[in-house]
Amino acid sequence: MNANRQTAVGAFVLGGLVLGLAAIVMFGKFNLFNPSIRAAVIFQNSIAGLSVGAPVTFRGVRVGAVDGIGIQYDTKTRIAYIPVTVTIDPGHAILGKRGGDTIDLPDLVAHGLRAELNVQSFVTGQSEIDLDFDPTSPPILHEDVTKLPEIPTRQSTFQRATEQLSQLPLRQLADDTTATLRSLRGVTEKLNTNLPPVIDSLKTTLDKSGQTVDTVNQAIKTLQSRLDTTLAAITQVADTGSQQLTQRGAELHTLLMTTNQSITQMHGLLGDLKSITSDRAADRANVDATLRDLAAAAASLRGFANDVEHNPQLLLTGRKP
Repeated sequence: MNANRQTAVGAFVLGGLVLGLAAIVMFGKFNLFNPSIRAAVIFQNSIAGLSVGAPVTFRGVRVGAVDGIGIQYDTKTRIAYIPVTVTIDPGHAILGKRGGDTIDLPDLVAHGLRAELNVQSFVTGQSEIDLDFDPTSPPILHEDVTKLPEIPTRQSTFQRATEQLSQLPLRQLADDTTATLRSLRGVTEKLNTNLPPVIDSLKTTLDKSGQTVDTVNQAIKTLQSRLDTTLAAITQVADTGSQQLTQRGAELHTLLMTTNQSITQMHGLLGDLKSITSDRAADRANVDATLRDLAAAAASLRGFANDVEHNPQLLLTGRKP
């Protein structure tokens, strides 16, 4: 009876141990059937904020953790290296091959897998290692520093910005800013001194401009009234002229007809004069004889006038035969 009880207790204890081991294997992080991949990431600059247990992510997805941090100094090159050991969980398909095969880390590195140090939180200052593909970044390996598979590093965006800021001539910028502020202060003081008179002058000019505008408006109104009167007078004159032209239209027509008849008569008279003055006309001979008689009479009168001028008594006594 006691033997059967002991056997049952032993079987129960053994079953409990088997179940416990199965739970540990199934739900623990031992990865007995799918071992983790250990790799090294070599840094040369500061890794402030990075500590053991910090996450290793691929484009923000956690794929592992930092397993160890060390320092190794190369006496030949006098360069200090910081090898960081990371553990990558192959259960994340984001880095695994199709079919669940083991991760081929050298192949991923050959295709551009790179590691960079990023700030996980600006509040706490903690950092993490982020993995991504960047075939343009040259792979720099350190075979003398670690024997583990190495993931080459590249500068993060924050590190590049920090490096660029460190190269800026901050002292010169500060001096230039100070000089600019001094110049601005001087300009401000000059403006404070010169602006009030200018503002007063502007106010005076604006007041005078307002008065001028009022005067111009009044002159425009006066001119407008005068123009209205002038236009009314011109309209009245035009109406009167139209009436007079209408009334004188018949008289002008009669005058034009009379003028036309007079021109016709003058044309006939000129024709008669032309026929009289012709060389073959009979009246031309009579006119020529009359002109000769008139010329002889004129000559006789001219001689008699000369005789009277020399002897005025001829007017009383006459010429003696």
